[in-house]
Amino acid sequence: MKKYFILLTCLILFATSACANGNSSSKVPDTRGLSDMKIKIEITNDSGSHTLTATLADNSSALAFYELLQKGSITVAMHDYGSFEKVGSLPTSLPRNDTQITTESGDIILYQGNQITIYYDTNSWSFTRLGKVDGVTQTELKKILGKGDVTAVFETGGLKWQLQ
Repeated sequence: MKKYFILLTCLILFATSACANGNSSSKVPDTRGLSDMKIKIEITNDSGSHTLTATLADNSSALAFYELLQKGSITVAMHDYGSFEKVGSLPTSLPRNDTQITTESGDIILYQGNQITIYYDTNSWSFTRLGKVDGVTQTELKKILGKGDVTAVFETGGLKWQLQ
């Protein structure tokens, strides 16, 4: 009898944990792998100027990008590619940490070590995640990035971060 009670208890615990891990109708932003490093991005296009903040990823590429920004802001002329991202060239190559990922709106991605992209839709490829734009929906980001070319100024913007 004791064996059946233990078996039944294990089954109930297993079923409860499986239900707790099920899909939810509200999507929670994926913050795995994000650090405490913050940057500011000033987007300028035909519709005006918009200021965004982003949280950088917890990898050597994002750290190298942040250290580069500490030396001064970086202005990148970005154009639309594939109707899912804005892409432009960085002035220098950064270390790569490529993994197969599916991007989401707001992802900031390093491509081939010297291209930076801001995604407003999904794409799957082997990329290096640099970070994620904070607190902007896909609809808002599409409106901010617009249909044509944009200029993006990346900077630390006085946002401080230190190794602990």
